[in-house]
Amino acid sequence: MQKRKLGNSNLEVSALGLGCMRMTHGDAPVGDRHEMIEFLHKAVDRGITFFDTAEVYGPFTNEDLVGEALEPFRGQVVIATKFGFKHAPGKGPSPATGLDSRPEQIKWVAEQSLKRLRVEAIDLFYQHRPDPNVPIEDVAGAVKDLIQEGKVKHFGLSESNAETIRRAHAVQPVTALQSEYSIWWRAIEKSILPTCEELGIGLVPYSPLGRGYLTGKIDENATFDPSDIRSRNPRFTPEAIRANRAVIDLLERIGAQHNATPAQIALAWLLAQKPWIVPIPGSRKLERLDENNGAADIELTSEDLREIDDAMSTISVVGDRY
Repeated sequence: MQKRKLGNSNLEVSALGLGCMRMTHGDAPVGDRHEMIEFLHKAVDRGITFFDTAEVYGPFTNEDLVGEALEPFRGQVVIATKFGFKHAPGKGPSPATGLDSRPEQIKWVAEQSLKRLRVEAIDLFYQHRPDPNVPIEDVAGAVKDLIQEGKVKHFGLSESNAETIRRAHAVQPVTALQSEYSIWWRAIEKSILPTCEELGIGLVPYSPLGRGYLTGKIDENATFDPSDIRSRNPRFTPEAIRANRAVIDLLERIGAQHNATPAQIALAWLLAQKPWIVPIPGSRKLERLDENNGAADIELTSEDLREIDDAMSTISVVGDRY
């Protein structure tokens, strides 16, 4: 597996990371713990060194799983986790209970995450979502304190706009921004990507495969468990699935020229945008992991990229992303 550096930082990771959320959270059935630990070990064997989790996934169970699975590889892998949600009494953090990025909350979350991840320092600590009630300078200052204490190595943001990124970066350099970005969701290209490039901040795209749609394996007959976010997602109604088929047709057409799958082309397209972009597709099956990893070996030509851009400019993607 090739390596990439996230922006101007010295944080070097595998060109493709692994999103771990769905191993314990997000849709039923979640992965068997023993099988997921074995899966994570095999991901390391295949050269994956960048793993994404969060306290809210579960809550807590995802960090606990990742911590146990990756403990034997301490020092060889990079684990990113997140803070930023309120904690409901007895239930842990939840997006439903609101945001909380107060400095005291950030520092408390860091202490708990360190224990669950079984590490002495958090490699990359993201603010999960912007908190309108807490100035970003206070957030960055709290993480700066944690970095100075040796409890955190790198500061990250998620789903932040360009102004917020600049304000945070002025207090504590931001190593990476995590944001949704894919061939069919490109809103960050106007102002956020240029800001990252100017400031030397890496980009970590989540949902790089459009929550599975860009694999080409989902059709209008697909059904989703009520616990699956796609059961409530406007892009996964039968009508939207059918209408957006043009995107899959495009990926298949480019894939045929490279002996590659739609998922591999979607990931290769992201890797071709900037050398400091590291997608984190989620996976729980070895064959999907191997398929995704194959994207790192595909070099799209300038003609391929132009064909994709030209085609996507004529396609109106149906359905909001949330």
